[in-house]
Amino acid sequence: MRSAAARRPGTTAPGWRRARTWWWSPSTTGSNAFGHLYLADIGGDRFADSGNVGLLDCVAALAWVRDNIAAFGGDPGRVTIFGESGGAGKVSTLMAMPAAKGLFHRAVAQSGAALRHSTPEAAARSARALMDQLGLGPVGLDRLQALPAEAILQAMAATRGAMAFGPVTDGRAIPSDPFDPKAPAISAEVPFLTGSNLTESTFFPDTPLDPMDGAALLERVKRYTHTGDAEAEGLIRLYREGRPGADEVMVYQLISSDYWMRHPVLLQAERKASLGGAPVYVYEFDRLSPARGGKLHCPHGSEIPFMFDNIAAAPELCGSGPGVQALADRMSTAWAAFARTGRPQAPGLPAWPAYERGRRATMLLDEGASKVASDPHGRERVAIAALKAGQA
Repeated sequence: MRSAAARRPGTTAPGWRRARTWWWSPSTTGSNAFGHLYLADIGGDRFADSGNVGLLDCVAALAWVRDNIAAFGGDPGRVTIFGESGGAGKVSTLMAMPAAKGLFHRAVAQSGAALRHSTPEAAARSARALMDQLGLGPVGLDRLQALPAEAILQAMAATRGAMAFGPVTDGRAIPSDPFDPKAPAISAEVPFLTGSNLTESTFFPDTPLDPMDGAALLERVKRYTHTGDAEAEGLIRLYREGRPGADEVMVYQLISSDYWMRHPVLLQAERKASLGGAPVYVYEFDRLSPARGGKLHCPHGSEIPFMFDNIAAAPELCGSGPGVQALADRMSTAWAAFARTGRPQAPGLPAWPAYERGRRATMLLDEGASKVASDPHGRERVAIAALKAGQA
C-alpha cells in the first residue's frame, strides 16, 4: 500500500538519491487527481464520493479479501493491513473509514501518518483549477471523463503547486479527520504497530550529507522548521546535548527527520493509545546503512528490506554479514507475529511493551542488541511537539 506518489525507482540507495523529488506530507496519502478529484461541489450527488475513490478502492479490495480469502486458506477474521510512507497514511485513513470497519483486524503504519485531510472547500478549489487548466470549466464533467489520462497528467504538471489532490474529509467516506483531534473510535479495538527511522530526511536529495559549519546549520534549521534565530538555536543546542558527538550534518538530519516524520507518527500513536482499546506498539529503526559511505545514516524506507527479510534485494542499502541477517530475522518474525496475534514479538527481541502516554515504551531496532527505551530523546520530542503546536 505504498503511495504511487512516493514509489522509488529502485531498491538501492544511489537510485534513491538520484530520484526526482516527490512531494509528501504526513497529512496526506499521496497526490493524484485520478483517486482524489473532489467534484461534488461541481457535479452534485453523482460525484459525492469522487474525492475518495482511491481509498474506496482499498475498501473494495478488503471486501474481496473478506469474501474470498478462505478459498486460498486464509482467515477472513484475521486480516492485517500495512503500508509505508504514503501507504502508512492510507492505513491511518482506513482506520477512520466506516466502510472499512471489520475488514481488517491489525494495522501497521511505517514511517507515515494521516492526522488530517483536505477540507471539501480546499479540494473543490483544486478541482476547479484542474478543470480550468483543461479548458473545460465547471460544466465539462462528461468531457473530463472522456479525456485520456495523459491529458490530465499534463494539466496537473502545468500547475504544480496550485493544486493538491489527496483524501478529503467529506463527511461521507471520511466523516472526520482520521487522527485529529483524536484517534478514530471505530478502530479502537484494532492493534496498531507504528514507528519511524532515525534519519528519515536523508531520503531527499536536498538533505545535506557532507560537512557544513554552524552558520549553515542554523540557516537550514530556520528554513526547515520555519523558525527564527532564537528558536532554531535552542533546537540545535537541545539536540547537541542529547546526541553528544553528533556533527552539524547529523544534527540537521535528526531535527528535520523529527520535524517531518517522528512528530506526527508519535502523535498518532499517542492518540490511538489514549482510546484505551487495543494496544499500540512503537518502534524506532536505528540501523545505520553503509550506502554512500554511510552518509545516508538511516533513511526513509531503509527498514523495508529488513521487515520483508529480503535484504539481498538491496545490497548497497543493507550491506551484509550475520548481524544484518539477524536483524532481518527478528523484524520479519515480529511483524508476522503481530499479524497472527496482535503482538510483535520474536526470538532475540526483548519483551515489547505497549506504548502508553506515561512510559512511551519504544523498541529501538538495530543490528546489535535491540532494546526497549522509555520515551527515547523525550526532551527533543517535547520541543518539536511544542514548536509544531505553535505553528498549527
